[in-house]
Amino acid sequence: MTPPESPAAGPGRAGRTRTAWGALVPVVALAAGLLFATSGQTAQGSDLRAGDVTELRALLAERNEVIAEQEEQLAALEDQAQALTDQAATRDGAVAAAAAQAEQGALSAGLVELRGRGVEITLDDAPRRPDGGLPVGARPDDVVIHQSDVQAVVNAVWAAGADGVAIMDQRLIATSAVRCVGNVLLLQGRTYSPPFVVTAIADPAAVRAQLAASPQVAVFEQAVEAYGLGFSVRDRAEVVVPAYGGSFDMDFATPSDG
Repeated sequence: MTPPESPAAGPGRAGRTRTAWGALVPVVALAAGLLFATSGQTAQGSDLRAGDVTELRALLAERNEVIAEQEEQLAALEDQAQALTDQAATRDGAVAAAAAQAEQGALSAGLVELRGRGVEITLDDAPRRPDGGLPVGARPDDVVIHQSDVQAVVNAVWAAGADGVAIMDQRLIATSAVRCVGNVLLLQGRTYSPPFVVTAIADPAAVRAQLAASPQVAVFEQAVEAYGLGFSVRDRAEVVVPAYGGSFDMDFATPSDG
């Protein structure tokens, strides 16, 4: 977003502002020269940002490995807890009743894997040009998938009456949030790079109708046409939407009393 332009200084401040800037110009020029010299000495003809990108990717990969290990530990603990619950239910009627009630709500809570007819929607960044340049009139932000693009597609899929929706390998529930940092998707503690794949168990015709009716998707499709972003919708005879495996704790919301 381009920040709003600052209002022009009033008549009583104009002269003082020019004087201050006049005094600062030599200082700024000297500092810029020192920065250029330091950057040139450090880079020695290479791109300084390349090292930063490589380091960031390594950190993301390391973080994903840690999360995967923690998820395995969590799954093992959940299995133990379930075994103990099942054992207690054989001896305690209250536990058995509570377990039966929880099982009835598992489907609506997204805790059960679903299979059925649906769609697979893929969103991807525009391919790099051979010369490394951008399409005419495009900015770097124009050729990457944004949070708003993914959210628009997901909203349209829900509006089509989907029984279950997943992005990549993560099931979405009512409290799931789609967040992006640059062109990296952050979803339930994991990071994903494009292409982003949305799978949904839903009537494909209804999904296509909702995508066509969405103003937000229409804006995205204009960028697809103008800059070559990837966007495809494929009907699938069977898709698999995994069970939700994230946390149900709400950090920034609480259920209403009603």
